[in-house]
Amino acid sequence: MEKCKNIIQLARPRHYIKNILILLPLFFGGLLFDCGLIVKALIAFTSFSFIASTVYIINDIKDVKNDRRHKTKYKRPIASGAVRIRDAIVAACALFFVSIAINVLAFGINLSLAVLLGYFFINILYSVFGLKNIPIIDVFILSAGFILRIIYGGLALGIPVSKWLYLTIFAFSFYMGLGKRRNELINNKDSTRPVNKFYTKDFLDKNMYVCLTLGIVFYSLWTIAPPYDHSLLFWTIPIVMVIIMNYSLLIEREESEGDPVNVLLGSINLKLLLLLYATTLMGVIYL
Repeated sequence: MEKCKNIIQLARPRHYIKNILILLPLFFGGLLFDCGLIVKALIAFTSFSFIASTVYIINDIKDVKNDRRHKTKYKRPIASGAVRIRDAIVAACALFFVSIAINVLAFGINLSLAVLLGYFFINILYSVFGLKNIPIIDVFILSAGFILRIIYGGLALGIPVSKWLYLTIFAFSFYMGLGKRRNELINNKDSTRPVNKFYTKDFLDKNMYVCLTLGIVFYSLWTIAPPYDHSLLFWTIPIVMVIIMNYSLLIEREESEGDPVNVLLGSINLKLLLLLYATTLMGVIYL
């Protein structure tokens, strides 16, 4: 039982919250109550979650030596010795093949499979072949992962996605990625990450808020583009601005590590604001 618990922890199910992006095409397409598409969306969510867990496990195997020297990462299952590397490899292989099998059985051999494999391979380049040690490229790949989630959701469900929405998610995810690097740098919480020696606080601060500004601009353009140009979606912009300001306040605190998942899960205010945003969107799109 303890071994299973450690394997599950290794798969990082907490990070599955990122895969909610796969459901956005369904939500924004006004199809949230289509039972057939809901089932497909949940299947897509599961398939992508398993491939993401595969990536997390491979990353932990590759970084085990650094993790053992890290202030908090030494507690990870492989670094702590709770899971043997051999068992981790077996788990990664199993998750990979189950993910591919689910996708092929549910959606066939098509572009959604290509996106799924694309996500896997760019993360292998990131973790195994050293792209995470190249400044800017490291954050770019992390941001691309968020975009690929939406693309995958759109392709799996057969729902077109606005280019403005892609740009919005990319800009905000780049902002969050730079914010994480900023907090690692100023708090010296990740001295085992070589890429941080290339960054400075001033550089990260300036470019964080460039991305933040672009994200709000792109979101604003999305709200007035077809098919929403005659709706009340425009009035969700102030809510998005408040959410982003609240997030910025949280990550600029000295004790924050800047990890988006931990920031979200650790803030009641942020959760309530996101609930308000989702409720408002429901009213605008579905009523």
